[in-house]
Amino acid sequence: MLNEVIVKSVLNKTKRRDPWFLDDYTINPYSACSFNCLYCYIRGSKYGEHMEEKLSIKINALEILEKQLSNRAKRNQHGIIVLSSATDPYLQVEKNYQLTRRMLELIYRYKFPVHVITKSDLVIRDFDLLEKINRDAILPLDLQPALAHKVFITFSFSTIDDGVAKIFEPGATLPSKRLATLGETLAAKFHSGVSLMPLLPYITDSEEQLDLMFQKFQQLNVRYIFPASLTLFGDGMYDNKTLVLNAIQKNYPDLTEKYKKLFSFGYSPPAWYRNALQNKFERLTQEYQLKNTLTHRPLV
Repeated sequence: MLNEVIVKSVLNKTKRRDPWFLDDYTINPYSACSFNCLYCYIRGSKYGEHMEEKLSIKINALEILEKQLSNRAKRNQHGIIVLSSATDPYLQVEKNYQLTRRMLELIYRYKFPVHVITKSDLVIRDFDLLEKINRDAILPLDLQPALAHKVFITFSFSTIDDGVAKIFEPGATLPSKRLATLGETLAAKFHSGVSLMPLLPYITDSEEQLDLMFQKFQQLNVRYIFPASLTLFGDGMYDNKTLVLNAIQKNYPDLTEKYKKLFSFGYSPPAWYRNALQNKFERLTQEYQLKNTLTHRPLV
């Protein structure tokens, strides 16, 4: 049974626009997430080991969202809305509840551009609405010279190997199906690309694995790619650091000590690792001619 919650706000104004995702606002139709990715940054004891147990629908979200969008539109405060920042907008429950679709209808009505970030194939269902948004939405003035689109659809991957994904993101749509959906999205002429976040140290961050992924993304003709390393937080039973280390111990025992050492001094790997990974990214984006930005010209 899906939990129900009442909220006071749905449209969240960001303090600073992210240079990759260009988020002026964020919306999360659901609370928690049934994809149950072990590495998810929002994990914590209040969510429990299985985040799907806390999955909730915001039952008054549409009423609140319409008020917020209307108020922003009246003040000409159109900006890019990211769906979603703390869950996936296309969880399995969306098939029945259609909350994301109804939110997109409101977003279209008030002419806001949108950036969909998902691991799901269900986004295909809403291509009709997304095409209308891409046609009629109003970009913020400062982004108009730099953007040629008003809808962006980004598919999130930590791996393109179904076996690895079943370990670290057990509830999510398999990467093989995600890749097929990415291909359909690009074929439908949407500005679509990849969030390669997070890469898994010693599993999906090797030269061989990265080459395989970048080659596949190039074959699909993705428009952009955003790669980043893994971050792990907390030592509690349900924190992502604990869950990932447990999964490593069970499935990759030879990597256990490497992971412990890599994250022994903080939530992110040490500088030498991050620099080496950044060098790989720069080489690969140049070699495969893939952009790492949504824009077609530099932001002012």
